[in-house]
Amino acid sequence: MCAVLNPLIAAGGSTAHRRPFDAERMLHHYLAPPMLVSCVVAEVEGRITGFQSLVRAGDPDDPLPDGWAVIASFVAPGMEGRGIGGRMFAATRAAARAAGIVAIDATIRADNAAGLAYYTAMGFEDWDRLHAVPLSDGTPVDRIRKRFDLT
Repeated sequence: MCAVLNPLIAAGGSTAHRRPFDAERMLHHYLAPPMLVSCVVAEVEGRITGFQSLVRAGDPDDPLPDGWAVIASFVAPGMEGRGIGGRMFAATRAAARAAGIVAIDATIRADNAAGLAYYTAMGFEDWDRLHAVPLSDGTPVDRIRKRFDLT
């Protein structure tokens, strides 16, 4: 999973992450956070080509309504456009329904055209915009919030 995410971080522009992940950080952030609903991976010929994590909303600095979850999706560079994201979202959507989630939030950098297009294609709709959210280096970047209703 680090081999998927770290090149995206290095390239910049598609994730708010600015620091590469190691196995321990990946475990705590995406595979086993306290409010995990699901984490799915995509594989092609035994190689992880993408992953998608869904956690229940619970960030006191970013309160969302009860029953909401937050999604994060990553596909390895060069593997875009092959249906990986759609297959991952089908599994994530099923896990969300089974967990009683009523809506999923995707908060995407406003300059991430591919990410915005992906979530729109999955059926997410714009519901908010966060202005000038600073990255870890202080660079302000707007974020588009999209939601997918499961009810």
